[in-house]
Amino acid sequence: MSNKLNAVIFDLDGTLVDSALDLTATLNHVLHLEGRPQISIDEVRHMVGHGSRALIIKGFDHSGEVPPEAELDRLQKIFLDYYNDHIADHTISFPGLWEALTELKGSGVKLAVCTNKVEDLSHKLLKSLGLDDFFCALTGGDSFDYKKPDPRHLLSTLELMGCEVDGAVMVGDSANDIDAARNAAIPVIGVTFGYTPVPVTELSPDRVIDHYDKLIPALQDLMD
Repeated sequence: MSNKLNAVIFDLDGTLVDSALDLTATLNHVLHLEGRPQISIDEVRHMVGHGSRALIIKGFDHSGEVPPEAELDRLQKIFLDYYNDHIADHTISFPGLWEALTELKGSGVKLAVCTNKVEDLSHKLLKSLGLDDFFCALTGGDSFDYKKPDPRHLLSTLELMGCEVDGAVMVGDSANDIDAARNAAIPVIGVTFGYTPVPVTELSPDRVIDHYDKLIPALQDLMD
């Protein structure tokens, strides 16, 4: 690994972990309580990435009228309570991730997570999957007054890591990740197995990988 690389920041859902089954089950739990029809996992995959409230709005919009703000507060609490209890029933890390993280951390590269999922649940999910020890920092959608695609979310994560923009790389699956990285002047690697409604190749990341066994070569290529 090139000595120039000092930090890699990862998105969470659709990048580090395949959480679509548990997110779908949680959204459908809320929809069922409100008498709304269920949504398929394929549809939910394209709704993830902006946090739980946005997912609820998209879920209700899919089948009719979106509830008013006051109702959304109640529904979001139901969503988060249920998801907290079922956060890793079916969620798994993507193939090759463990090996890639082990190699990166072993080479002295600092690793972090920057996600729009709430911070407490993000910590719980990583711990449930045994991934938490890889990361020196984690920031969520509620960590600051801003979140991706705002570039300050990435820059604040780097600050917590004790790292500079120079030598940092973002890895993500959606426009939120790529736009945030672009605006923070950080190179970005897109993964093809995520939840973006637009193919990641059309979002023009600096590099694209379809498996985590391609991550180290892609990082080396970026640093050359």
